[in-house]
Amino acid sequence: MQQLIEKVFISSFDNPLLATRHDSAVFEAGRSRLAFTTDSYVVKPLFFPGGDIGTLAVNGTVNDLAMSGAKPLYLSAGFIIEEGFPTESLWRIAQSMRHAAERAGVRIVTGDTKVVDRGKGDGIFVNTAGIGVIEHSLVIAPASVRPGDAILLSGDIGRHGIAVMAAREGIAFETTIESDCAPLGGLAQHLLVAGIEIHCLRDLTRGGLASALVEIAQTSRLAIRIDESELPVCEQVQGACELLGLDPLYVANEGRMVCFLPRAQASAALELMRSVSPGEGAVLIGEVKNTPPGRVTMTTRIGVDRVVDMQSGEQLPRIC
Repeated sequence: MQQLIEKVFISSFDNPLLATRHDSAVFEAGRSRLAFTTDSYVVKPLFFPGGDIGTLAVNGTVNDLAMSGAKPLYLSAGFIIEEGFPTESLWRIAQSMRHAAERAGVRIVTGDTKVVDRGKGDGIFVNTAGIGVIEHSLVIAPASVRPGDAILLSGDIGRHGIAVMAAREGIAFETTIESDCAPLGGLAQHLLVAGIEIHCLRDLTRGGLASALVEIAQTSRLAIRIDESELPVCEQVQGACELLGLDPLYVANEGRMVCFLPRAQASAALELMRSVSPGEGAVLIGEVKNTPPGRVTMTTRIGVDRVVDMQSGEQLPRIC
């Protein structure tokens, strides 16, 4: 996927806004500073513990805007529906989107609907776009990361990917693992309003924590070091990963983010994050170094340093 984006899309559409390699494009519009993003959702199954494709579509788009430090405002929604898709399921998805939008404080203000032949759409696909306003002077992006920055993680990792996989494959656990799908806009704004000097935010979607950190390290041309013993993974997710041969570092999340900020503000930021949902489980997981540039390393529980790299291929396809 990374090679596809680099060789086809970046080379074809290259421009200064796209070159920032962030979750949203940030630009001036009159006297306002805006963020704009788009995303498509093809998750299978459509309904899973903790959410569905509708909840995912709203939260995922809201989160991309929030990672640029924007206050999410408006969304569009496009539906590609397979002929014969049950109206009851479509209604359920629409209601999920309505409730998710209300929770995130955004409005769905425009959209589009297309129907494709039976057998050509796998039920339903959803495309969303979002726009938000940036009400501060910070440049929150990978290029703003600095040596010495602390890295905060907002909560436990891996639950979304495992919840979707369990629903897809009919895997039963003693307790149902629910997706962490949640809006992050409120959490990010809580930090900004409190005056935290955020350098970079990134939500941990496809590719999980590992891919997010590698992308930031490569874009900033700095080194990132994390501590495995500080990474929160719930017992059932850890057990499921061991059973299925998966690494929680690479399992997708839909309600988790990392925050890069000056080390001096880390304690205050952690306290703020833990005071609001979904940041109750926030922890300090590492720091930014000068060298080796573009590399992520992790100190394992036995004290050995491991290089964290991009995976070749996806552990769990179609989880968003």
